[in-house]
Amino acid sequence: MKIAIIGGGIVGMTVAYYLSKTHDVTLFDDGRNQATSASAGIICPWLSQRRNKDWYRLTANGARFYKTLIADLQNDGIDTTFYRQNGAIYFKKSEALLNKLETLAHERRQNDAFIGDIKRLSANEIMERIPELQTEQDGLFISGGACIDGRSYLQTVKQAALQNGATFISERTTISSLRHFDKIVVCAGAYTKELLEALDYTVDITAQKGQLFTVQLENTHTHNYPVIIPQSEFDLLPFDSGHWVIGATHEKNMGFDHQVDLALLNDMKSSASVWMPSLKTVDIASTRVGTRAFTSDYLPCFGQVPASHQLLVGSGLGSSGLTNGPYIAYLLTLLINNQPLHEDISAFNPERYIQKNTP
Repeated sequence: MKIAIIGGGIVGMTVAYYLSKTHDVTLFDDGRNQATSASAGIICPWLSQRRNKDWYRLTANGARFYKTLIADLQNDGIDTTFYRQNGAIYFKKSEALLNKLETLAHERRQNDAFIGDIKRLSANEIMERIPELQTEQDGLFISGGACIDGRSYLQTVKQAALQNGATFISERTTISSLRHFDKIVVCAGAYTKELLEALDYTVDITAQKGQLFTVQLENTHTHNYPVIIPQSEFDLLPFDSGHWVIGATHEKNMGFDHQVDLALLNDMKSSASVWMPSLKTVDIASTRVGTRAFTSDYLPCFGQVPASHQLLVGSGLGSSGLTNGPYIAYLLTLLINNQPLHEDISAFNPERYIQKNTP
């Protein structure tokens, strides 16, 4: 089959990788403000207190799918250092809330051993592990927690897809211009809306702006640090050689605003310096801005587009895209290959979010 993919974010790139093993794949991406390339995120969904069971099941499966993805990439001779499983430390505003979180972690571990070890750490134990951190609070350590850099992920998986023979075209396209392909997979994030509206669909997908920043702290050895999750707007993600990523914002009603708001990021930096006092002595090294895609009920939307045998879609992943995006992509490849899913995806059916307008 000849397959076109619109969008080179985490879903589109992963679809290209898996389908290029057996099909003729062309991916179109014009580089417009991709959410993935601007992101760095935590792969640790098990302590989320979102009540939607369908979202939790999908996202927990997404975290577990990284084991399969990494094995597949390594079998293809691809370096997978974009993925760092050093654990995660959670904080709460009171001991009672931390106790509640610890109980939840143990409950969920009964059904998902991939969570790993669960350990309560004192403030002193945490600061011994992470000398840059300053806290008087206990935290909860989850050894299965991981983090990835979105830009590094895309570069890695693109390399694998190219190795399989995929073609990449850096230009804007429309669905109508790709009708000669057997299948078209629309993975264009928040831009999915305008692509499908051009075909007279009504689309329940909106844009949300996210910003983060990086700092460089000298003389620190962060390669084995866990990620830090305070109960706040930001998370603290350590990468190699004292490189930290901090963020990200969740800004609604901003459309496709790609401007960096330094005042907002400096406010975040000031708040983060309560946890990491050394942030006060360094400048912001770099910034990133991305546009997430959300549906009105905050669930992803993926599968066959209504009233079309040719079109599939994967969008609306929101702030969970780095966790469940590769797994959603894999499920899309199973659909295209007419293979069994062994997963109920009815809650994410595009018919809930995309309707063909009647004349």
